[in-house]
Amino acid sequence: MRIGILGTGSVGQTIASALIQRGHDVKLGARSATNEKAAEWVKQNGERGSQGTFADAAAFGEIVFNCTSGKASLDALRAATPEHLAGKTLADVANALDFSSGSLTLTVANTDSLAEQIQAAFPATRVVKTLNTMNAQVMVNPSLIAGEHDVFVAGNDASAKAQVSELLRSFGWRNIVDLGDIGAARGLEMFLPLWMRLYGTLKTPHLNIHIAR
Repeated sequence: MRIGILGTGSVGQTIASALIQRGHDVKLGARSATNEKAAEWVKQNGERGSQGTFADAAAFGEIVFNCTSGKASLDALRAATPEHLAGKTLADVANALDFSSGSLTLTVANTDSLAEQIQAAFPATRVVKTLNTMNAQVMVNPSLIAGEHDVFVAGNDASAKAQVSELLRSFGWRNIVDLGDIGAARGLEMFLPLWMRLYGTLKTPHLNIHIAR
């Protein structure tokens, strides 16, 4: 499968490399087609990896991952263009985090979420919120954490959630919890302040949650 990744940070590169390891062709998108971080990633990942602009990556991918900084996601997706995203599944991994005050706050919360804003701005795109509640290494290798733990999907389109869930299973996820429509992204995104507190207390990013039933 051809997959476009928007964002060249650690999350984007980690997911992109894991997808290549599973036989997919991946284009890493940035504001510039000659982004240095993307170029280095391509060098490390062989012929299945390529780079380009956000629009290039969106046009390339049968599925697209939004791994940009949450505060910049809407601008990045506009650069990717609605035409290149129309009809496609967009896995939104981003969180609208703001550390400018010295501690974590969310720029979107309570009555809205970043994923909902993306879905409203790109109504022809099938947005699925997923993987935003954990560290990048855990996203693609859940075995880093012992025992059972969960990953969530939320979105308005059942077939899009099924597409994303298939990729999650290829990463090793067994417990995939479908939370329903895209409105569930509010809770998923608002988990981040608790995640940060847990990270500070436990001194490891390799942590996640499990729903006991």
